[in-house]
Amino acid sequence: MRHFGHIAPQVRQRLFHREPCDFTADSPARVLAVALGATLYSPANRPTLAEDIRKQAKRGLISMVVCLEDSIEDSEVPQAEENVVRQFAELADGPVGDLPLLFVRVRTPEQIPDLVRRLGASATLLSGFVLPKFTEERGVPFLEALTATEGASGRRLFAMPVLESPELLHLESRRETLDGIARTVDKYRDRVLALRLGVTDFCSAYGLRRPPDMTAYDVQIVASVIADVVNLLGRSDGTGFTVTGPVWEYFRLQERMFKPQLRRSPFLAGRADELRRELIEHDLDGLLREIELDRANGLLGKTCIHPSHVLPVHALSVVSHEEYSDARDILRPERDGGGVMRSAYTNKMNEVKPHRAWAERTLQRAEVFGVAGEDVGFVELLAAGLSG
Repeated sequence: MRHFGHIAPQVRQRLFHREPCDFTADSPARVLAVALGATLYSPANRPTLAEDIRKQAKRGLISMVVCLEDSIEDSEVPQAEENVVRQFAELADGPVGDLPLLFVRVRTPEQIPDLVRRLGASATLLSGFVLPKFTEERGVPFLEALTATEGASGRRLFAMPVLESPELLHLESRRETLDGIARTVDKYRDRVLALRLGVTDFCSAYGLRRPPDMTAYDVQIVASVIADVVNLLGRSDGTGFTVTGPVWEYFRLQERMFKPQLRRSPFLAGRADELRRELIEHDLDGLLREIELDRANGLLGKTCIHPSHVLPVHALSVVSHEEYSDARDILRPERDGGGVMRSAYTNKMNEVKPHRAWAERTLQRAEVFGVAGEDVGFVELLAAGLSG
């Protein structure tokens, strides 16, 4: 699989200075953690789940979570588990090379070995589990179950803990909770692919819901938690983890809104501005601003609950030619001693030592999302992805 692999090779060549790399579910964890991109959630009880997974994979989806937790009613869990087993078997009967990374969000630790056992041979399609309301006390049993199941099945399984508990939000318990989470995920570092933020649960604790013209960073009580999570768990000194961006709840945008424009080449003069106006008019502006703020605050990737969010997340994850140029200059071997230089774009100063960690992260992102051409921006990438 590869990001933007669903669009024609000749279009990719026009879009990218450096194309995204190929990777598989067996690639190193450091690659997969960056490559997650927009992780689409789907309720586990959908009768067309296998069909939906294949459909979204053809549209560029790289990671997906089948949810047995909050997205379904308590009474529906047994039937939803049966559906997961049935739908995975259907997926395994067809071509599996083009499937996304698949995770199951469970409710209890006991579900992990039980589901892997019931999945049988189709468990090879599973990349891991999403662990809800993660704290040290609640998280350890999940990670123990995952480790034991991995050993019994012989299949590498990753965990993606969701940080969404009230203990993490409340000021009086936040530091203790964060310290406990840090101890736990460090102990199971090889199993933890990424940490996910459950901002909807944070807002729920105070009866809040952000409107579509506000980002998570406009809700100060939420922004403070994000800052503390990144502060302790997202460091670039080798102790940190990939922390993914919060969910965007609004999805009035439909791809068909753009189809009339996309019948004409998005690379013609004036088309980019016109499409950009369409994006803003159809309530995507808030999502775009939040994605940019996610990256500015140290987050990578995003939880998504609607397919229309996937391509915007991926398009804004592509490294610009300017970013790539700066990162390469900063990391040149002859610059190991430090120093400062004017950027190749002659619009900023690149200071080698302070910017080194940023440059390393940028090149990691460039590896999996690619580097845009000099005159290619977000709108062109989005338009090509929708047309592909």
